[in-house]
Amino acid sequence: MKLRKVTAASAAALVLALTATACGGDDNKDDTGSSSSSGGSGGKIKVGIKYDQPGLGLKKPDGSFAGFDVDVATYVAKQLGYEPDQIEFVETKSADRENALARGDVKFIAATYSINDERKKKVDFAGPYLLAHQDLLIKSDSDISKGTDLNGKKLCSVTGSTSAQNVQKSIAPKAQLKEVSSYSECIAGLQSGAVDAVTTDDSILAGFASQDQYKGKFKLAGLKLSNENYGVGVKKGDTATVDKINKALEQMVSDGSWQKAVEANFGPANYKNEPAPKIGVIVPNAS
Repeated sequence: MKLRKVTAASAAALVLALTATACGGDDNKDDTGSSSSSGGSGGKIKVGIKYDQPGLGLKKPDGSFAGFDVDVATYVAKQLGYEPDQIEFVETKSADRENALARGDVKFIAATYSINDERKKKVDFAGPYLLAHQDLLIKSDSDISKGTDLNGKKLCSVTGSTSAQNVQKSIAPKAQLKEVSSYSECIAGLQSGAVDAVTTDDSILAGFASQDQYKGKFKLAGLKLSNENYGVGVKKGDTATVDKINKALEQMVSDGSWQKAVEANFGPANYKNEPAPKIGVIVPNAS
């Protein structure tokens, strides 16, 4: 009888131990792509970036990553408690950014993610951390100096681009629009003379122009055709992470890391960046 009691007690203890182990197996993961207790202790954080934008978010042939958004993401992750080798960069294409956050695929996204009212219905934003503008990339010896100079000229952008539509509708209705599948194709066309200008955000254009093979060949026209407030996307309702990222961005500016990242990634294109924006201050487009 005594033996049966001991056995029952041992079995109960074993069940409790197994239950605790099973429950504890998921304790180091939250629902937004990072380890809840991992900062500096071997856990990982998943961060969304672009893979195909030189100067902003680019996956290089050796598997490493480079660009201004990458530098911002790395700095922010550091302030959240993660070393560079604890960051897992995940490609988040424009059309899938909101879904990636909602699914919990990533903790946050830094990927030329312009803050606007429609997106704020689905995600929360920290920042902004960069104020970009729609601009034109032209050859270094081009005589294009204002938007109306595009009338009769060949303008390139990606298919469905709102930037190209903006030029045709409001600035140069007689511009000959050439739409392709990627900005890389536009840049190649500009180099060959097939097109006279490429349009999108100045930060994106500066990134392409800063590549070694294009240095000195292109320049930004310096036209501020729109205001693009880049923010760090966070899952809707995760205000704690938004607050932490905002503090990290403020520190990045105050310690000089932000300006160094701008110069390192955009400098070769003579990119005249705006001063670092104030957290929570969105610069609207002219109505």
